[in-house]
Amino acid sequence: MPHKIGFVVVSSSGHEDGFSARELMIHAPTVSGWRSPRFCQFPQEIVLQMVERCRIRKLQLLAHQYMIPSKVEFYISESLPEYFTPYQAERFRRLGYVSLCDNEKTGCKARELKSVYVDAVGQFLKLIFHQNHVNKYNVYNQVALVAVNIIGDPADFGDESNITSREKLIDHYLGHNAEDPALEGTCSGKSDYISPLDDLAFDMYQDPEVAQIIRRLDERKREAVQKERYDYAKKLKQAIADLQKVGERLGRYEVEKRCAVEKEDYDLAKEKKQQMERFRSRVYEQLQLHELVDAELMRRPLDLPLQPLACPSSPHHQPPMRSLPQPEERVSENRLADPFLQEKPSSHCLDVSPQRPTVDRPPPATDPPPKTHVAGAYSKTWSHREDALLTLHKQLTDTPVGTPKEDLKSTLRAAVFLVRRAIRDIVTPVFQASLKLLKMIITQYIPKHKLGRLETAHCVERTIPVLLTRTGDSSARLRVMASNFIQEIALFKEVKSLQVIPSYLVQPLKANSSTHLAMSQMALLARLLRDLGTEGAGFTVDSVMRFSVQALEHRVREVREAAVGMILDLYAQHRALVLEYLPPDDSTTRRNVLYKTIFEGFAKIDGRPTDAEMRAQKRAAAEEAEKRKKEEIRALQGQLAALKEMQAEVQEKESEATKAKNQDTQERKVAPPNAPEIPDNHYLDNLCIFCGERSESFTEEGLDLHYWKHCLMLTRCEHCRQVVEISSLTEHLLTECDQKDGFGRCYRCSEAVSKEELPRHVKTRDCNPAKSEKLANRCPLCHENFSPGEEAWKAHLMGPAGCTMNLRRTHVLHRTPVLPPGKGPAATRAGTSGSKVGSKIPTPKGGLSKGSSRTYTKR
Repeated sequence: MPHKIGFVVVSSSGHEDGFSARELMIHAPTVSGWRSPRFCQFPQEIVLQMVERCRIRKLQLLAHQYMIPSKVEFYISESLPEYFTPYQAERFRRLGYVSLCDNEKTGCKARELKSVYVDAVGQFLKLIFHQNHVNKYNVYNQVALVAVNIIGDPADFGDESNITSREKLIDHYLGHNAEDPALEGTCSGKSDYISPLDDLAFDMYQDPEVAQIIRRLDERKREAVQKERYDYAKKLKQAIADLQKVGERLGRYEVEKRCAVEKEDYDLAKEKKQQMERFRSRVYEQLQLHELVDAELMRRPLDLPLQPLACPSSPHHQPPMRSLPQPEERVSENRLADPFLQEKPSSHCLDVSPQRPTVDRPPPATDPPPKTHVAGAYSKTWSHREDALLTLHKQLTDTPVGTPKEDLKSTLRAAVFLVRRAIRDIVTPVFQASLKLLKMIITQYIPKHKLGRLETAHCVERTIPVLLTRTGDSSARLRVMASNFIQEIALFKEVKSLQVIPSYLVQPLKANSSTHLAMSQMALLARLLRDLGTEGAGFTVDSVMRFSVQALEHRVREVREAAVGMILDLYAQHRALVLEYLPPDDSTTRRNVLYKTIFEGFAKIDGRPTDAEMRAQKRAAAEEAEKRKKEEIRALQGQLAALKEMQAEVQEKESEATKAKNQDTQERKVAPPNAPEIPDNHYLDNLCIFCGERSESFTEEGLDLHYWKHCLMLTRCEHCRQVVEISSLTEHLLTECDQKDGFGRCYRCSEAVSKEELPRHVKTRDCNPAKSEKLANRCPLCHENFSPGEEAWKAHLMGPAGCTMNLRRTHVLHRTPVLPPGKGPAATRAGTSGSKVGSKIPTPKGGLSKGSSRTYTKR
């Protein structure tokens, strides 16, 4: 008979805070259900895993009053592969869809309960929610689902068609008709009958505690009908009808109490709570008075997981054997009871009343002996599965030494088969029991009986792949337990020598692997790599680097970042080997942020500056250079001001001489025709007083540029960047330069030499000896001696056969000819051919005197 199927939420595309998809595992009047994130992208999806492989007969959805999807699609899948992968559409078979009303007629104040009849087999059900209906209340364009209900049969039920045919044959001989109104409301003769107690509407409007009692009374009613105790069945029927009204009323009180708590009206909440307790106690007293229930039945098993209900008409579904679950059954990884219901006081539960004999009283239920053999591992009750594993653990521990090897191996392989099955169990205690049993087999059972490496390898190879899938479980607790256990057994000496686990961990990640699985594998690999290293423990630089480089392309950012960290850790130990698996470190590669991070990490490990640090250093150097440049500009401006004062003095003296000549007009001689007259004033304008070149471009700024770059008589000091006369460069380095303390004079050549090089320079005696200043000038550029005198400097530095080391000569097209002693330099216009020769100007006093130096700084 179809019944309610329990399920757990495996995954969802997202949810709003406080409205997780796990809320769908609870059926109660006060549940909030699931809500999508605000302004989410559509479609949204939720994947459910049923407790067993089922044939689904009916699906029920309870929609939200205003967060309503326009359409909901249903997909079903038989199973998933061992390695956990995302639930893609191609792995599921589409069943169809339902459209939901926009709820405008009710003003978005009612909830739509949609029931769909299907016939499909599987264990995974996926719901896909499409774009929401637009209304004034749904301001964030969300979709929501208050509750979902699955009704069906176990898929391994047997040959259902034979059962149906047999029942129809019996009905035929007894003269029963399936359409007989007298049979309406009963499950007799109807294998597809669905109890109204399994309907979603029942749980959503009933107090959960009363709903449990109603289901127990309904089971007793069916038992009484089978035993033809009709008076007792009639009383139970009436009690069920009354309890349904009681449950609805208590459910309404619970909703009112919750609303009061949300409004922080705690006085009203307390009043509602006391009202519920009084009403509940009064009803239970009436039930006990009529001997319909006892106190044991009225205890609240509200922390039970949702279990499929049994149906007496099904040969594979027996009536419950215990009135209450054992205490260990009250703990489950996926609790389905609302937390606030668990906190209700149980002080009102009544003690067992004195037994009074009655004809209609049902016989007391007797608990069957718990299953202790291996067969309990296949029980649908999780506590039986746990007990079976613990019992097997004890049996293997107590196995005496000397047992035949074949028996030991057979027992071992059977136990590994059960462990492998239990590792997949969704209930945490069963999963923990499987890990405990596996650890005992590897560390105690095999060494105790000396079964050898082959059996250890069998245990590891059969269980590790399944354990790795659990590292991608939706439950964080199970993920951590599985990862820690794999790390623990990998370090056991019995397992470490096999080198099996590392080979599984370096298998490439699938492109569509889940985030949880990928992150768990990355974290586990990183931890074991630190523990085991890459020498003889299963990990090699080749395998780890191939895995890490492939992980750099994973779709999840956290996985890529973990791969970067693993590569950096490996580089610290194997620099050259790691570089073989990476592209060259160039600008093209560094456009990829991950590789840029990797190479900068390499630089830090090597102690080299990173790109960011180098840019910071260049920035600081540029700022320092800019600061020195400004200081040089200020110094040059001061020197130019002094030069202008000197020019003004020369002009004043020449003006006085011109006036004297004008007074003696009679004795004045006419100048030769080939000697143009020099203007009376402004004759020093546009003139370089060092090289004698005249140009219209020699404005104040133009002269600065000429001094700084082009004047053949000047040069820049390489150590302080000041502009000085070449003739006084040696004296500048020894007495004026910022780095003067680093230079000394060679007694042989009289030039300035770095003090670090001076001993070698003197010792080698390779320099050209200098002559006396009266006999010759000494060029600090070409280190040659030439004729003495100021004019000889111009000939040497500016002449066509002059100094070969004066690099500024290449910037001048026309050079000034050497003049006879006592005459001024010829001013020429630099630039193009056809420049005109200017007037001869006498050299200003002190302009080019030997022994003094003028320094200029670039503007």
